[in-house]
Amino acid sequence: MAERDLYAELGLKRGASKEEIKKAYRKLARELHPDRNPNNPKAEERFKKVAYANDVLSDDRKRSLYEEFGEVGLREGFDADAMRAMRQRGRPVGGPGFGFEEIFNPGMGGRGGRRSGFGSTLEDLFGGGIDELFGRGGFAGRPGGVPGAATAKAPDQESEIEVGFSEALGGVEKELTIREAARERTIRVRIPAGVTDGGKVRLRGQGAHAPGLEPGDLVLTIKVGEHPLFRREGDDLHLTLPVTVGEAWKGTSIKLPTPYGEVSLKIPPRVQSDSKLRLKGRGVPKRDGTKGDLYVRVSIRLPTTHDHASVDHAVSELEKLYGEDVRAGLKL
Repeated sequence: MAERDLYAELGLKRGASKEEIKKAYRKLARELHPDRNPNNPKAEERFKKVAYANDVLSDDRKRSLYEEFGEVGLREGFDADAMRAMRQRGRPVGGPGFGFEEIFNPGMGGRGGRRSGFGSTLEDLFGGGIDELFGRGGFAGRPGGVPGAATAKAPDQESEIEVGFSEALGGVEKELTIREAARERTIRVRIPAGVTDGGKVRLRGQGAHAPGLEPGDLVLTIKVGEHPLFRREGDDLHLTLPVTVGEAWKGTSIKLPTPYGEVSLKIPPRVQSDSKLRLKGRGVPKRDGTKGDLYVRVSIRLPTTHDHASVDHAVSELEKLYGEDVRAGLKL
């Protein structure tokens, strides 16, 4: 069957990696996009072919079917196992006694109200002569490829959007202005609660538009701002809590801010610096509706008074009370 080489459409050889396919497609899509080539039918035709090739080769399942069977393997209802069985029996496609219903699943809604999706002649299958199957002016050379194959899409667009730390935790709706050639459009974007820095949100059909193609998608990379108090690790938040020497020794209760309101945190007596206290369910929202935890790290602070003599005396008295070597475990 004479049909296109989809790898050649992208300027690649068989066996090209996904990254090579993505890079080649993006380069060609930018060069051939209708916005850059107004009133240029040849560029538009080439753009569609490149988009179709990328649509097939960037999808593992479609790529596998194409490499094994060619474009016919992409047609809706194609039965790969039936085709393999025919090959094993040495029966060529289109040979004597061959019916296309043998390699396509029936019941796909054929022409003229027939119950089966396909007849046993090429005219029934393609609505034309045998030339349509073998590429002499038929679908093998058309931008849409094999009838029933997935519709080619215009290129996806990528952009960034910034959200505040608290907005990322609780979710937020933002307005985003998209610039396309000489026009602008504004869309509203819902950022889900708990989104991470560098996370992506895909907006279906909001990407590039091109004649004869489905709109591409808009892929947004989220940039989350930093917070002066909280630090995020996965689904958990971390906060450093300064306490005095007296609070650490005696214990106390401290009003503590969290993203979900103020709470009272009990500091146990004799707490050591760098000890971690956990507030369950005060962290980052998860997809299952629960939240991570908030970990509070105790940081004992010395006084900053200018009355150094009084502090020196108090520290000297305190020093006498150490009955152990605080660095005893600091060994390799």
